[in-house]
Amino acid sequence: MNTSTLEAPAPTKEKERIKKVSIIISKGSLEGVYPGLIMANGARMEGIEANLFFTFFGLEAVIQKKMNKLKVATVGNPAMHMPSLIGILPGMSAFATSMMKKEMEKIDIPPVDEFIEMISDAGGHLYGCKATVDMFHLTKKDFCPQVDSIITVGDFYEMAAGGEIIFT
Repeated sequence: MNTSTLEAPAPTKEKERIKKVSIIISKGSLEGVYPGLIMANGARMEGIEANLFFTFFGLEAVIQKKMNKLKVATVGNPAMHMPSLIGILPGMSAFATSMMKKEMEKIDIPPVDEFIEMISDAGGHLYGCKATVDMFHLTKKDFCPQVDSIITVGDFYEMAAGGEIIFT
């Protein structure tokens, strides 16, 4: 190949960095909550504004009495690579949850309550969905102290304006 005929690459514009992410967490299983927490924590570590919006069963992650009792979904979860019939056996969800927590502990992924505290301490913001809070008859007192506010979907979109929205 004759390199003398190759042109130098055109100068590239510096890539625009993401400045803000708003992450929606709607699932209340262990594997449904952690991706959003990991992404929010990573965003804060990169200096990116991070807002977490918990809706429907995702609220379980910020309800004080439930946040550390999340389980792995063994029924209807194709990633478990087992028939759903096995997933309904007594103890299977507890077994899968225990195994996942052990693996997470090996790589220093903290429990939900600690992770939420870390994100909040790093400047991340946590919000509950007002429609879901009302539907489930919850109050602000039901949530961990790191939840900034209970907001409407309209409030969420206003807050998310100009950033990326991620649905986990």
